[in-house]
Amino acid sequence: MHLYWVALKSIWGKEVNRFSRIWIQTLVPPVITMTLYFIIFGNLIGSRIGNMHGFSYMQFIVPGLIMMAVITNAYANVASSFFSAKFQRNIEELLVAPVPTHIIIAGYVGGGVARGICVGILVTAISLFFVSFQVHSWLMVGVTLLLTAILFSLAGLLNAVFARTFDDISLIPTFVLTPLTYLGGVFYSLTLLPPFWQQVSRLNPIVYMISGFRYGFLGISDVPRVFTLAVLVAFIVVFYLLVWWLIQRGRGLRT
Repeated sequence: MHLYWVALKSIWGKEVNRFSRIWIQTLVPPVITMTLYFIIFGNLIGSRIGNMHGFSYMQFIVPGLIMMAVITNAYANVASSFFSAKFQRNIEELLVAPVPTHIIIAGYVGGGVARGICVGILVTAISLFFVSFQVHSWLMVGVTLLLTAILFSLAGLLNAVFARTFDDISLIPTFVLTPLTYLGGVFYSLTLLPPFWQQVSRLNPIVYMISGFRYGFLGISDVPRVFTLAVLVAFIVVFYLLVWWLIQRGRGLRT
């Protein structure tokens, strides 16, 4: 057990050191991007939209923007790091070491979660310059934030396992992750959509994450909270088992 703990700390420490060492590239850009969203959508456009569910438009979109930053950075951190290890053949050292696959996954996912939460905290701090609100449920905020960061860290790991080139790392975020996030209710409530499109939107798992996170801040949600937690846990279990199986089999790792 001591050996496993040392291995876990080593992998996790390497991942945290990796993104913290180049913080100007990993932590600053998402903060600048979200600040522009606050200015353009919150101040300029939001003043014309008015209130939404009893809150100003700025208050309404802040939880979604925080969650968007967490999703993007948790995913990107693990996808780029794990693929770099594959590309440089460093991953082979882990595969031959007496370290269980669970430890390898936990180490990389831990790094993605750390970056996602760091960015989330920074974006939240910046949002306070534009709007002030009280948190409705710290428990819901914390649980949703942690589970979402874990889920998309696993998704990034899954992407890295299948990726053959660095271009493959950007395909999923560009063509899948970004559209799902923008259509996940960051900038609007599902109640504004016609009934048919409301039902279609419920097929988007990010809707549940953003809705649950928004409930934690504002006390309003488009879907029941239990669905948010159920969707998160279900996807985490499926992604974890799939990643574990792929790494155990050496799929995409051994050449």
